[in-house]
Amino acid sequence: MPYLFTSESVSEGHPDKVADQISDALIDHFLAFDPDSKVACETLVTTGQVVLAGEVKTNVYLDVQKIARDVISRIGYNKGEYMFDASSCGVLSAIHDQSADINQGVDRRPQAEDFEARANAQGAGDQGIMFGYATRETENYMPLALDLAHKLLQELSDIRNNEPNLIPYLRPDAKSQVTIEYSDDNTPLRIDTIVVSTQHDDFDTEEAMLAKIKADIINIVIPRVMAKLKPETQQLFNSAITYHINPTGKFVIGGPHGDTGLTGRKIIVDTYGGKGAHGGGAFSGKDPSKVDRSAAYATRHMAKNAVAAGLADEILVQISYAIGVAKPCGLFVNTYGTSKVGLTDGEIAVKLSELFDLRPYAIEQRLKLRKPIYSETAAYGHMGRKNEIVTKEFKATDGNSVKLEVELFTWEKLDYVDKIKSAFGL
Repeated sequence: MPYLFTSESVSEGHPDKVADQISDALIDHFLAFDPDSKVACETLVTTGQVVLAGEVKTNVYLDVQKIARDVISRIGYNKGEYMFDASSCGVLSAIHDQSADINQGVDRRPQAEDFEARANAQGAGDQGIMFGYATRETENYMPLALDLAHKLLQELSDIRNNEPNLIPYLRPDAKSQVTIEYSDDNTPLRIDTIVVSTQHDDFDTEEAMLAKIKADIINIVIPRVMAKLKPETQQLFNSAITYHINPTGKFVIGGPHGDTGLTGRKIIVDTYGGKGAHGGGAFSGKDPSKVDRSAAYATRHMAKNAVAAGLADEILVQISYAIGVAKPCGLFVNTYGTSKVGLTDGEIAVKLSELFDLRPYAIEQRLKLRKPIYSETAAYGHMGRKNEIVTKEFKATDGNSVKLEVELFTWEKLDYVDKIKSAFGL
């Protein structure tokens, strides 16, 4: 019997995402000047206020208030009427030194600088479980409902930032949701429902507002999104789609003024939209010694390359760690009955663990995670994004600046496909 599955996304102006982006901007600045920085930074945003809290071990001093304001301004909160303005909001920093008790298990560096010694010495920053997932549903090996939910809001953001005259009333805060009908064999059949709620300027009447926003979403945004999709995905759009556009009505009050935002509250938006699984740990605000982040990237890298190699149509990978210990506690693989090789999922897990070094230091080195690459992850998902090389510039409080060429979303590279094919005889 056909079934429905739904995923949601939120824009860069959503209060929780504002908090994520500030936390990750701090991570990037610390790593730009001191790649060995250990950082766990949480952010709270509310009406006219930003609170920064967390633990840092670094040799650089930063103007964290300016970094926060720059992020807020870039997002688009730069008008007093929003009740959250980059130039006037208060920014309180309660960041302090990292606990020596925690650091002793992570930063046990041997005198030798060879790879094996470092990899065996650097333990996981915490205990926990992390998941990676991939599916053939989309070109980027992501679940389709989440991919479409992200694309709707990315298109809205692109219009707001680059073509403001096209839909001139848009404000930064927005949410989307896509429901897809699947067949018994898990094939997408059609889009059942699309939900979009976007913050907007005030209108003269609510009736005119609702009509205008609904018309613009359906007649401008949806066609622009569709034009960027493969023909088979375009065919899922149909005249019977149920649209809920700003279903509560007026949405003028939004962003941190409408709802307090916190780092790490959108972990399902950040990952797979409810498909697969999530270990529970958030990503933003954490340096890569925190396996909540780095191991989640590593398992996505593993799952994506395995699906791309033809090992299975859908794969979930789980890994677990003990704090201060380099070797993972275990690796679990679920192919959901889609495996293309004559091995059990347990046997597949063993062979994959032989191909991918999952010690924390090895993950950091393989995926180049000690670089300032995290601001780009903090909105529209950490997975399924474009792997590319960019140049970024950072300025320190003392006036010094550094310009770095960095590679973004390294865990999305398909650089292990041939190794997997060889190992599994594909």
